[in-house]
Amino acid sequence: MRILIAEDDRALQTEIANALRAHGFAVDTTGDGEEAIWCGNEYPVDVAILDLGLPGRNGLDVLRAWRDAGRTFPVLILTARGRWQDKVTGLEAGADDYLVKPFHIEEVVARLRALVRRSTGWSRPVIEAGPIAIDTTAQTVTVEGRPVLLTAYEYRLLEYLALHAGEVVSKTRLGEHIYAEEIERDSNVLEVLLTRLRRKLDPDRSLEPIETLRGRGYRLRLPVAGD
Repeated sequence: MRILIAEDDRALQTEIANALRAHGFAVDTTGDGEEAIWCGNEYPVDVAILDLGLPGRNGLDVLRAWRDAGRTFPVLILTARGRWQDKVTGLEAGADDYLVKPFHIEEVVARLRALVRRSTGWSRPVIEAGPIAIDTTAQTVTVEGRPVLLTAYEYRLLEYLALHAGEVVSKTRLGEHIYAEEIERDSNVLEVLLTRLRRKLDPDRSLEPIETLRGRGYRLRLPVAGD
């Protein structure tokens, strides 16, 4: 999942970004309100963390600009303002969740994962695709109860396809949502990752869980149950 962090406290921004990268997120950061608006409108964001006290344009202005532009990704507001009136204002402006500083990073991670799941139609943390079970909280995968060891990028690929089950996902879209940096999005590397993922999930080729639609992209072809 690709996350945008709009936070002007550099130390806090770095702390959150490092923690989220360690939990498998692709992360983009900014500390300016105007730039946050641009990033939210131009990047393929899955979820955003937004500080209300940004310079340039405050967080509420940023949020309203995103929503006015039709950007529907979930937004978690982080702020030092704890009054219930501020929370109501943020939620009415289009926020999806609200967390008051100081906070534990584990709670931020849990809330972000829940927001991403709900935004794609899932309420429970475990997604089952045939014999494949994907625990989006623990970031573990089993096939018929057998643990499958995946790299971070292999897991990101599988999770994204599962969260968007039934959709044809283009190679470009996959690259945009699992990598933060443009330079890393090499289509040949993506092909290698998909080949390895298929081999680990389906060593005897009896499941064929990931379908290739030539010229269009990829789709998780197993029936998916999560709710």
